[in-house]
This record gives sequence, structure tokens and C-alpha cells, in this order.
Amino acid sequence: MSTQRVFVARLAGCSVFDPTGDRLGKVRDVVVIYRKDDPPRVIGLVVEIPGRRNVFLSINRVTSIATGQVITTGLINVRKFQQRGGEVRVMSELLGRKVYFRDGSGHAVIEDVAIERNRLGEWDVGQLFLRKPKTSASPFAKGPTTFSSWADVREDHTSGEAQSAEQLVATYSELKPADLANTLLDLPDDRLLEVAEELSDERLADALEEMPEDDQVHILEQLGDERAAHILDNMEPDDAADLLGQLPEERLEELLELMEPEEAEDVRELLKYLPDSAGGLMTSEPIVLSADATVAEALALIRRHELHPALAAAVFVTLPPYETPTGRLLGTVHFQRMLRYPPHERLGTIIDDTLDPVPVTASAAEVARMLASYNLVSLPVVDRAHRLVGAVSVDDVLDYLLPEDWRSHDGDDSARPPLTAAPAARPTGRR
Repeated sequence: MSTQRVFVARLAGCSVFDPTGDRLGKVRDVVVIYRKDDPPRVIGLVVEIPGRRNVFLSINRVTSIATGQVITTGLINVRKFQQRGGEVRVMSELLGRKVYFRDGSGHAVIEDVAIERNRLGEWDVGQLFLRKPKTSASPFAKGPTTFSSWADVREDHTSGEAQSAEQLVATYSELKPADLANTLLDLPDDRLLEVAEELSDERLADALEEMPEDDQVHILEQLGDERAAHILDNMEPDDAADLLGQLPEERLEELLELMEPEEAEDVRELLKYLPDSAGGLMTSEPIVLSADATVAEALALIRRHELHPALAAAVFVTLPPYETPTGRLLGTVHFQRMLRYPPHERLGTIIDDTLDPVPVTASAAEVARMLASYNLVSLPVVDRAHRLVGAVSVDDVLDYLLPEDWRSHDGDDSARPPLTAAPAARPTGRR
């Protein structure tokens, strides 16, 4: 029987199917345990199932692993995965790790790990795909690559060097912000902080916006002051305000001083409002245009890839100035309405002036009732002078109304449809 070999980095995101072809989830990692004289043994996979919950799938439940898919017996325990002592996650912890060649020829970094199925049907770590130090001074040059067996290298944990997170960040490049946040929070704390340091400011800001506030604060406090301020600059103003609102007053002011002045000013304005009011929930950067602007101009702004979908559902027409706080709000033009008119049509002629804005002091419950009553995804928020100061979207309200621990998915799962035909308790040692 020939040995089956699969490289772990290529498994990231691969679909997991039951025997009938129904999709159960996708692979997020491979779990191994070290052995004294043999390569690490694979004991299971970390699989993300619907609801962004990462669960453990014993390797004994896997009938086939290929580059594009994993086939299981159909039995998955939906209890959230928790890493146990002695277990190592390949993508989260091994990729990017420095190893030394036993023959004394130097060191290299692990870029990929092949797992191999032996004649007994067990999966072990086989070849390592390694990158040696670069030999050219060019900043664009990369070191040569080579394959090696586990027995030919050794790890060195005594040097005090932090393991490189660059390769791990590359495997996360296609993850949506919510999935990236969920994946980061499942990492060991020291590894999470290494990856946070490696992520770009914009990418880390997107992930932080999807995390519980306690985790946001923990990560932000581990970053240097300058980096923390840059992260806050890249966050939506309402999310940055919510995060800063969890910090001591002195620390809050320190970070605001380091932020870009315009970004800091937006955040300061939001911090004036109660967190459970429309002002505390809104973003201060909706799309604002004049009545003379055309449908074509509005659609061009809506097409911006960085714009949140809920904010792209409508534009707000005001008198000058056109940055919040604006001149008097004239009305709203919804995206769907724009599609019914020619590109040259002026927004002032198609305003929906029947929708009342919400005052900045309105409660979260009042905002939720209006969104639900009129089937909307966003609402304009105005001050006493009827100036537009922001827009509150349905996701902002949901974040407030849902239980604080909704992101962890550790609440009551009694309403969750079972993914298993029968309870699938983990065998001793997860074997």
C-alpha cells in the first residue's frame, strides 16, 4: 500500500463532508501530539462548523483526506474545541517555527508540513517544507527551499526567539474579518499576540471590530502606543469609540492624542453619547451628498469596497456642509430607488422624505423598533437642529441587543440542529 501524503497548508479552508455528500464545515487546523523517538502523530482536525464554532474532529472519524476535501463518518461532536496540554496545532503553531538541521548545516523556517498515512491507517507528520535564510542582500530575495524529514531537524526553544508568524498570516489572508477574529481567539495567547504583530494595521483593525470588547482591550494593551493608535485610526469610529470607552480615562486620552486628528475628533464626538443611545451606536461616517448630486455620483460612492454593506444601502441628502455634523437633513435616497432612475437624475428629486430620522438621544430599543417596523438596515441620526450627525445600522443594534457572549457561541445550543447522527464523545487521548 502506497503512502498517502497531504500538505497541511493546502487543507486550510477545505470542506468537510459526511458520507452522503452533505457539507459539515471546513478545516481550520490539524492537531498533533509529539512522541519521543517518532514524528508527531496526527490525532484530529479543527473544523469550523456553521455559526463559526471550531470543533474537534478525531482522526478516527476521518475516512479520507485529499487536497480539496475531507470525508468523515458523519459523526461530529459540536462542543467547542479547546486545546489540551501536549497538543500542538500545525497551522497555528508549527508553521513559521525555526528548526535546526541535525547535521549542523544551519537553520530554516517551516513553511509547510506534510502529514502521511501509513499502512496501519494512522496519520503522522512526514516531510517538512523548509525555507533557509536568504543569501542575497536584495530586500525582494527569498532564501532557498528544501524538503526534510522530521528526524533530520530539531527545534530550539531555549534561544528566546519568538517564532515567525509570517507564514501563518499568509494562510489567513483569505479569511473574512469575522472568521479571522474567531481564528485568532482560538490561538494560544502568546501566538495570538505574535500574529497580531504581523498583521497589517487595517487587517487587525477589521478583526478587532469582530471581537468581544474584553478581547479587544487585551490585544490593544499588548501593542505599542503608536501601533495601537494606528489600529484605532483604521477602525470604524463607532467601534473605536466603544473600544476606547473600556479603557481608563488617562489611557483613553493618551491614545486619542496619538491618533490622526480627524479620526480622533470623530471618536471624541461619539464618546459624548451614552453607549445605549442612537448617538452611542451610530457611525459618524455615512454617505452624505447634496441635492444636486446625481444618481451616478451616489452609486460610485456606494461601490467603494471598504464601505460597510449596511451603510451602502442609502445615501443622505443634506444642506452644506456635507461632513457630520452636516447642514439640515433633507431626506434619504435608498439604493434600490436609485436603480429605478437614469444616472443623470438629481438626488433632490427622488428623496424619500417620509422616513423620520431618529434623535441622537433615542434608545437602542427605539432604534430597533424603527428598523424592524420599516424593514430598514440603517437610519439617519440627527441633533436638535435637525443636522445629520451619523447613521445607525442594524448590525450596530444587534451587537448591542445580543448577549455579551454571543460571539463565543458558548450559550445554550438546544436550538441548534444536530450535526451528528449520535453523540460522538472523544475517545481517551482524542484517538
